[in-house]
Amino acid sequence: MRLETNQQQRQFWLNSIIYIGSFLLFWEWLRPLDQITDTGNVSIFVLYTMFCFFLSYMQLQWWITSPLKLFGLLFILDGLFFSETFLSSAWFQHLFSDIQWNTEAMLSQQWWEMTALFRSLLFLVLLWLMSYLLYYWFVIAKRTLFFVILTFIFLTVTDTFTVYDARYAIVRTFFISMMILGVTNLQRVLMKEKLFKLPKGNYVSWVLPLITLVVVSSVIGYLAPKSSPQWPDPVPFIQTTASDVTGSGGGSGSAIKKVGYGENDERLGGSFVQDHSVVFEATVEDAQYWKIETKDVYTGKGWVRSEQAEQESFTFSPDGSIFITDISGSVETKEQRGTISFNEAEVLPKLVYPYGITEVQPEGNSSYTFSYNQRTGEIYPRQGSEEVSVPDYAVTYDQPTYSLKNLRESSEEDPQAIQDQYTQVPETLPSRVQELAQELTAEETNRYDRAKAIEDHFDSSDFQYRTTNVPVPGEDQDYVDQFLFESQVGYCDNFSTSMVMLLRSIDIPARWVKGFAPGEVVDRSAEANTYEITNSNAHSWVEVYFPNIGWVPFEPTKGFYNPIDLTSGQDLEELINQNEDVPVSEMEEQTPETSTEEESSSGFSWNISMNQMIITGLILLGILGILYWKRYTIAYWFKRRQWTKNTDIETYMKSYRFLLSLLNHKGYKRDSDQTLREYANMVDYRLRTNEMGRLTNAYERILYRDEQDISDWTRKQELWENLIRKIMS
Repeated sequence: MRLETNQQQRQFWLNSIIYIGSFLLFWEWLRPLDQITDTGNVSIFVLYTMFCFFLSYMQLQWWITSPLKLFGLLFILDGLFFSETFLSSAWFQHLFSDIQWNTEAMLSQQWWEMTALFRSLLFLVLLWLMSYLLYYWFVIAKRTLFFVILTFIFLTVTDTFTVYDARYAIVRTFFISMMILGVTNLQRVLMKEKLFKLPKGNYVSWVLPLITLVVVSSVIGYLAPKSSPQWPDPVPFIQTTASDVTGSGGGSGSAIKKVGYGENDERLGGSFVQDHSVVFEATVEDAQYWKIETKDVYTGKGWVRSEQAEQESFTFSPDGSIFITDISGSVETKEQRGTISFNEAEVLPKLVYPYGITEVQPEGNSSYTFSYNQRTGEIYPRQGSEEVSVPDYAVTYDQPTYSLKNLRESSEEDPQAIQDQYTQVPETLPSRVQELAQELTAEETNRYDRAKAIEDHFDSSDFQYRTTNVPVPGEDQDYVDQFLFESQVGYCDNFSTSMVMLLRSIDIPARWVKGFAPGEVVDRSAEANTYEITNSNAHSWVEVYFPNIGWVPFEPTKGFYNPIDLTSGQDLEELINQNEDVPVSEMEEQTPETSTEEESSSGFSWNISMNQMIITGLILLGILGILYWKRYTIAYWFKRRQWTKNTDIETYMKSYRFLLSLLNHKGYKRDSDQTLREYANMVDYRLRTNEMGRLTNAYERILYRDEQDISDWTRKQELWENLIRKIMS
């Protein structure tokens, strides 16, 4: 026991290095997830792993760490999947119903029915368990080599058979592993020789060779020539097999495809693999949907263009001015500028552009002209009579801000051309699609609220965003009908196509839009932000027509948010009068309309929850830091309670060991060759007391004479408490 106590006291930094290394190794297992699976928000899972590792290393009581880990787990699930108030009765009802559903699916071996919420729950529990297991393997059992070998096997297999590039991961793993193995071996030597503290001046002679060996080996291994592969790389074959598929976020056919933008959308459905190759970077002030084209005819299996759209004449612009009339002049706009820079390997033949585009300025070349189609929204760059690609260009656009009041009060008398082209539904569309649309909008009195009711329908727990095991409709099945009433799992194409058909079935003009979602911020500045848009951001969404306003985007897909700006459209006096007419009880139950729009999609709710999570995480880390700083004070309080409740030998032994640990923490160091009695005399001399000697005398009688009785227990308790107070004063 004394050996264990000294090891905990004197090898804190060595254990810390080993445990941090174990976390870094485990991180290498998490890095490929966003490329080889459909896991999103991997950074959140990494943060939770750090949180669990930190709690495990603090060695607090299980009834302290377990509730903290459970709270963190539930908080992450809330940010990712829940719209209900955190930990409310509705929240728990949602959670338990989802667990029940997935349990039944597993018992019936229908693994594809498992929801993203439940899979995330299982994954978080796994991270929780791994934090403890790795602490035990690395710090307690010192069995590091097995996990190191497993990590190398995982990385090499992943690099060989998936799109993940593990070149740098293997170098990192080698460096971390060698440091861990070196420190672990040092610990074993110290334990074997019973040296719990290296003599001063010997640290460099131990540490410098280890660091030198690891660094030199890593550099040589990285720079040395390597043998060529012994068999063909299977990844290009997999990508080639998938490359015949096109479409935003999916494409056609039942085979597994690679996500990305494509032009053929005649047959939607099926699964795809993620591709995080960067397509372009955009520097703009606010997040934008990057539009490329629209399609207007739904066939029951996918999308094509009508003859009117195909025959629409293109407007030519020699100076880069673009006049796409999707937005009415009555809409409030703000002029903005941005730049777009494509990855050379991913340049598209059409322009990607934000809503309200007015001008295109190619970088370094004034010989470009542009042709654009008002009906399809396509913009083609040209040089002479040839269509070409533009890798870098600047755009000027009038960013729209839509008035919620105007949207609600918009007329429903559409131009005949709009009605004819954008309310088309195939004759084979099952009648239950229209019946569902009528049911969802029965209580709404205007076009905007009807569109919002349909959009919000997809936010329910019945629908799941998924990119794998997504069914393809059979010959006699309708793509929309299958998604709405049978599978209810899919990605953006399923959600957006279904919303368009629900709207059209009740004569609301709507069209299907393709392009890219806003992407992720990679650089922030006061003037503008730089967004990185990858193939995985290829996306489809919905536009609804409002007379005198134009085409307004809607976002039904789970996990995505609509970046358009909305205002109430009312002045202060109107808002005051409106609130005065509403009873207080109703006002408490209703959510302001602007808030409803902002929270209309789980993506925006996640942004809010992300900020809350960061703040809460910092607060929790602060609390944990305070608990760690005050750990001896807290432990003293618990030990004192044990003294009062128990009068057994085990309680005395634990309390005495705590006293030794506290003395070491407060600077009363015990030399490795010093007996307990000598140490007690030194402590009594420095504290001007005799209490440590008396407590040590009782401890030695128990330890060496196997005495099972402690005389004058109350007096021993007083001595222990008095000594603790003097040490902590």
